[in-house]
Amino acid sequence: MTDLIIHNIGRLFTPDPDSFGKMNVTENCSIVIKNGLIDQIIPSDLEINASKLEKFDVLDAKGMSVLPGFVDSHAHPVFAALRNGEFEMRNAGKSYLEIAEAGGGIKNSVRKLRAMSEDELYAISVRRVREFIKFGTTTLEAKSGYGLTCEDELKMLRVIKRLNETLEIDLIPTFLGAHDIPEEYKNDREGYISLLINEMIPKVAAEKLAVACDIFIEKNYYTVDEGRLILAAAKEHGLDVKIHADQLSRTGASMLAAELGALSSDHLEYISEEDIDAMIEKGTVFNLMPGASFFLGMTDHPPVRKIIAKGGICALSTDFNPGSCYCYSLPFIMTISAIYLHMSAEELVWAATAGGARALGLNDRGMIAKGKKADLLVVKCGELSEIPYSMGMNLVRKVIKDGKVL
Repeated sequence: MTDLIIHNIGRLFTPDPDSFGKMNVTENCSIVIKNGLIDQIIPSDLEINASKLEKFDVLDAKGMSVLPGFVDSHAHPVFAALRNGEFEMRNAGKSYLEIAEAGGGIKNSVRKLRAMSEDELYAISVRRVREFIKFGTTTLEAKSGYGLTCEDELKMLRVIKRLNETLEIDLIPTFLGAHDIPEEYKNDREGYISLLINEMIPKVAAEKLAVACDIFIEKNYYTVDEGRLILAAAKEHGLDVKIHADQLSRTGASMLAAELGALSSDHLEYISEEDIDAMIEKGTVFNLMPGASFFLGMTDHPPVRKIIAKGGICALSTDFNPGSCYCYSLPFIMTISAIYLHMSAEELVWAATAGGARALGLNDRGMIAKGKKADLLVVKCGELSEIPYSMGMNLVRKVIKDGKVL
């Protein structure tokens, strides 16, 4: 951790913690960072003591804007191989489910990951995760889910742990053993669910390899009743829970997320008004990832304007994965969200910072305030609307993680 002063900031943008979508702005200021935490925000009309400058590293923001580091709260960055062939199949007219039934989809990633050693998986994942930092992500959720045996799921989670220890980004590990039913259990669903509940979850919790448990509830994957059993077991072992919910059809998974007090319910293209009300009542975050629906060519989108009007808290994530959203860039996801979800720039940045932190149960980041982690971005913009407007471009000029300029 480093002591740092960022001065000559044109505009400082930080989420208002009490109002989703509201960004507070401070013009012409400096930030003092001590021990990797934000210590002071100093207006430009107050001079910084010269002796203090000698004791700190100094970064000149050159009149650019400063934002909190992005918190990407749903991602699958550890996998063995790309699935660009499936992308071609979709563009030729095959559906997600048709590709899965033909041996593609999650099962394709599972076969390739099982054949790869932990060291090989770590080596390719290092290169991949570093790309997130370039686009301003300072905290990244990382799921397992492409192993679907106890040994291979633990292998994935150990790779995530190694990445966390070596890279200058926080990885938040999530166990996703209930991503699919593995081929060897296709005629014994109960057997695999028993394995998840009685062996995998206890081992993951005992080795402290994950902080949360996720599940994919969808036609041909897991049912709501199965999800209730698996996630209840996860909670008994001290893991937070979250759900891939209502992405391809309305399953009732978001209602289950509310019932279980899940951190977040994710995707939500087919969420109902009843589900929305239940999630808001329980404080479950609406985790949006329109990059996946865009990549899959879907035309249905979550009813975000209704969610916000009712008082829901939204997060924004890449859903980075080899099959349905091969995208590192949260700024590009903001462009898609502005167009298809009709979100304002302020709502997008709030969702990608404070919203992401809430979706991960973290209260020490996602905003710029005294005592918060000094995870910050220097961005070449004067207005937040320039970020989603600059489609495919990267306006991030400096990334600061725990007070260190990367």
